[in-house]
Amino acid sequence: MAALDPSSTPRPLIWRVPVLGAILREWAEGDEDFPMMLVIAVVSLWGIAILTWGLPALYLPAVAFVPVMFTILILITQG
Repeated sequence: MAALDPSSTPRPLIWRVPVLGAILREWAEGDEDFPMMLVIAVVSLWGIAILTWGLPALYLPAVAFVPVMFTILILITQG
């Protein structure tokens, strides 16, 4: 019934996405230790992927990060 209450603040639409929404909602309203737990979980999942699939799982995140780093380097050189 709280969702029909007009005095309640509207929730962002992204919070309705199953996994990403739960992470963002917990980040905004949850425990103060959540960011560190999220980092530990992501690093653990990466480690499990490396143990499962080997070197491709180690290299692919670095390859995926290349455009981000390229953009950062361009922004640095622009001043």
